[in-house]
Amino acid sequence: MHQYDTVLKSLLTGSPNSLFHLVTGAKRGRWLNVELPKVVQARVDLLFELAATRELILLELQSSNDPDLPVRMAEYALLIRQIYKRFPKMYVLYVGSERLRMPSELDTPDLTCRYTIVDIRHWNAEILLRSNHPGDAILSILGRDGNRMETVRRILERIAKMKQSSREIAFSKLMILAGIRQLGGVVEQEAKQMPILLDIMDHDVIGPAIRKGRKEGKAEGRLEGKIEEASAIAQRQLAARFGPLSPATKKRLAKLNLPELEDLTIRLLTAKSITELFPR
Repeated sequence: MHQYDTVLKSLLTGSPNSLFHLVTGAKRGRWLNVELPKVVQARVDLLFELAATRELILLELQSSNDPDLPVRMAEYALLIRQIYKRFPKMYVLYVGSERLRMPSELDTPDLTCRYTIVDIRHWNAEILLRSNHPGDAILSILGRDGNRMETVRRILERIAKMKQSSREIAFSKLMILAGIRQLGGVVEQEAKQMPILLDIMDHDVIGPAIRKGRKEGKAEGRLEGKIEEASAIAQRQLAARFGPLSPATKKRLAKLNLPELEDLTIRLLTAKSITELFPR
């Protein structure tokens, strides 16, 4: 998610009183250092401190379903508590294309950690399109809207009113986020209808970079879909061969990449037990 992550962070921190406020309710305050120096270095996405109460707000960005999210959020809460001597209020902003399947808590007999998950696809894009912050207009491409073409057109109209240097940066960010929703082609098509934006597409450096980012976004989306499909097939094969799978087995299976999943389905043909497939 690296390219999406970078763009989302820059847009959210550039307008903390709009989408960030809508998701978390946080208003005036400051962004904090997100490095959590420990034996294993951890980095949270966005950490905000309210000016009035010094309450900490943690916002994590997710473009895919991560089965380890509950454990990770609990780790972040504890590490932030050690550094800042107080626990944060925690939110997860989900921007992926797949159906949201992540739980909003870690609930075990010995430890409970809760956080709020917001699926941006359920947000009305109109709220962000009407914002005074140009960054919000770009983020609206991820929201819910019945007319994608009209949304893209309105975003481009906002970008076209910017100064040239800002226009180029904003358009690049829009193209990257458009990759999450497979709308890169729509953005290019609409941009060509606006002469003021056509120069961006023809730019010697920016044009090729934008098109490369869109292709990478599509490739990333296709790979994610292949991994989910391969994982689902492997789960069904394992259950048919060895019976219901334990939570530990499902967790280990979810961590495998595509080559590892393909290898597993081959070894499954001759394996005598699950422990043979997942050696300690």
